[in-house]
Amino acid sequence: MIDLHSHILPGLDDGARDLDDALGIARAALADGTRVIAATPHVRDDYPTTADAMESAVEDLRRSLRREQIDLQLLPGGEVALDDLARRAPDELRRFGLGGNPAYLLLETPYFDWPVTFADIVFRLVAAGTTPVIAHPERNPVVQADPERISGVVRAGALVQLTAASLEGRLGARTQSCATRLLDAELAHFVGSDAHG
Repeated sequence: MIDLHSHILPGLDDGARDLDDALGIARAALADGTRVIAATPHVRDDYPTTADAMESAVEDLRRSLRREQIDLQLLPGGEVALDDLARRAPDELRRFGLGGNPAYLLLETPYFDWPVTFADIVFRLVAAGTTPVIAHPERNPVVQADPERISGVVRAGALVQLTAASLEGRLGARTQSCATRLLDAELAHFVGSDAHG
């Protein structure tokens, strides 16, 4: 199994606080059958992660995984806020490519609103050769009220990633219902852990 969304890198965001936390996430992922995990730290105002910091943390954690004999392949990435797209150079955004693939970029769904320009943002990224992967839209109240709202970004070329805990109901009934409706409408493409601890 491949997990394309985790906050396993220690000290970069609200995920793993330290190396022990990161190794704990790695061991839990491995126990659940995950063999490959993408490190996708937040890239936004409150966690202004740089590509250099992410890449350095990936290398450090890879060394620790080898030392601890944890057979989990760690890939680079980032969970980029929409506001940060314009603030980052195209070369840096490519370095945050999901799973190390610069043709895919994990975008964080806003938690409280739905920008009217979201489909346009997706269209521009696709036109530039990047496929956006929209992270956990089922947690957004606008999408919860109208799951079809996500269809515009999917039609514009985006892929959608749901959070496993949403489908299990651990993030509330509304979130679970929305995730299920997105699956039923074939508007979801991936399930990720979004592991923070």
